[in-house]
Amino acid sequence: MPVIWLIDAYRAGERGQVRALVDALGWPCETKVLSYRKHVFLPHVLGQSTLRGISAESAAQLKAPWPDLVITCGVRNEPVCRWIREQSGGHTRYVHVGRPWASLDSFDLVITTPQYRVPAHPHVLNNMLTLHSVTEERLAQARSEWESTFAELPRPRFAVMVGGDSGPFTLGEKAAARLGREASQLARAKGGSLMISTSSRTRPAAVDALQAAITAPNYFYRWQAGQADNPYLGMLAWADRLIVTGDSIAMLSEACATGKPVTMFDLGGMRDPTDESARDFRLGGALYALLLRWLWRPLSRDITLVHRRLREAGCASWVGDVLATAMVPAKTDMHRAVDAVQELLGES
Repeated sequence: MPVIWLIDAYRAGERGQVRALVDALGWPCETKVLSYRKHVFLPHVLGQSTLRGISAESAAQLKAPWPDLVITCGVRNEPVCRWIREQSGGHTRYVHVGRPWASLDSFDLVITTPQYRVPAHPHVLNNMLTLHSVTEERLAQARSEWESTFAELPRPRFAVMVGGDSGPFTLGEKAAARLGREASQLARAKGGSLMISTSSRTRPAAVDALQAAITAPNYFYRWQAGQADNPYLGMLAWADRLIVTGDSIAMLSEACATGKPVTMFDLGGMRDPTDESARDFRLGGALYALLLRWLWRPLSRDITLVHRRLREAGCASWVGDVLATAMVPAKTDMHRAVDAVQELLGES
């Protein structure tokens, strides 16, 4: 059975993806958590194979026997994984999840998604959505755990998953209030209710505006750091339909994994970049829009490409469109990723 090293990702969203892939593979895995030398950036900028970007204590973890497979995510881990592969004499295979920065020929497999605009390449698997750990088993467990909280809410239950600012798009008070009104209208029209979950990226002012605009029966979860009982998975399990803010590819991925109808909420400018009427202004968002339009493409990501793919595949619709129908793909993104890794190692 292959032996895996997981070079843990240093951002939470990416960490969830690589850990989910390792869990789905089901092979023995050793997790390496590295610390980085913040001012050393040339190794990953220049596509080198070196440990110069990590601390001596972290480097000491990386020694023979070398694994069959190393999996990671993030630009700072790229030189480390190439170094491991070199030390193994080419035996170790390197799988990178998310955005690749070096030449695609320097990876054995890249598992990525449309917003990074990675070109077709023999070493690239372009999935529609990100990898995640939402499974039928976890949803069934969450349904049992949250029954006393959600079972009595009027059906259909609309789960509203709320993110925050992302690239050129801003979830401010204007967008949040509009989300509250439109979600309430959908629920009231069907005689149903809302289950709303904010997140760590939702601004407090936006949370207040959202909550003030809701007029349908609801359960409202205001995210707080360190809070033990997060109802997010319970909402996925108990929802009949889901409304997800379009800034979060991760939440869209998890919502689609339920097989229930998914509706995307446009923060402003997602469907029509020329429509300024619905936007909240944010200087960072305006600067990112310029970056997206005029500067080197690998420095930015275009999440509208994911929205387009979801609509074309019939997996999601926009608020105001005909609601998408429930859809469970024959082969999920995770299945495709697992198959690609197994094929890489000759284990299929």
